[in-house]
Amino acid sequence: MSVQSVERALDVLEALAEHGGEAGLSEIAARTGLPYGTIHRLLQTLLARGYVRQESDRRYALGGGLVRLGEVAESMVGVWAQPYLSKMVELSGETANLAVLEGDFVVYVAQAASPRRLRMFAEVGRRVLPHSTAVGKVLLAGRTAEDAATVFGRTGMPRRTPNTIVDTDAMLTELALVRERGYAMDLGEEELGVHCLAVPVHDGGRVVAAMSVSGPAERIDALDRDELAEGMRKIAHAFGAELSPAAGGA
Repeated sequence: MSVQSVERALDVLEALAEHGGEAGLSEIAARTGLPYGTIHRLLQTLLARGYVRQESDRRYALGGGLVRLGEVAESMVGVWAQPYLSKMVELSGETANLAVLEGDFVVYVAQAASPRRLRMFAEVGRRVLPHSTAVGKVLLAGRTAEDAATVFGRTGMPRRTPNTIVDTDAMLTELALVRERGYAMDLGEEELGVHCLAVPVHDGGRVVAAMSVSGPAERIDALDRDELAEGMRKIAHAFGAELSPAAGGA
């Protein structure tokens, strides 16, 4: 049985998250459908607990109290992901990774290593810009083109290799292709000689993480890309189902 006040407080936090971590009352109301008075009361409680802060322009932003919860949750997600990452290793023969978007950066939170002697590693905890990685493309493809362009405007698009896409319009076209086909590729854009294929993890209707396999370019290119992506999507879907609110209430 749900508790209405808890559900509404979570709706407010999710509305802030979907607006990039900061929103005004009107934006929260539009997202949640709640009356202004109800939103204001919920925000006062969240402010008192440190889960929300109020900015000088009277807009509201996610607060530092969520950081501690997020750190614990992130570590648990990494644990829960291991069986699914292991399945991706079995499917591809290559190293599998789980990554999330923290602010404007991609962070690798879990990994299952390939059994091959020559294999790729992305250190858990490593932070990279999203434009040069398959996982970053998947995560930004889960947002609107306007949101993605805003991220690129803040971070810039430095050239990591000769293959890196460094033009915003070209990247937005790439993200549209990712949405259409359901997976992203990094063809030596972050590191020469390394190719990567990534698929989204959905929690309900949102893209909350990305799962990928990476390896030497010649081995990744030898795989059937569409067949690999389809198998990876099935694994990512099963993982997303475990993370979804419906699963938690089962």
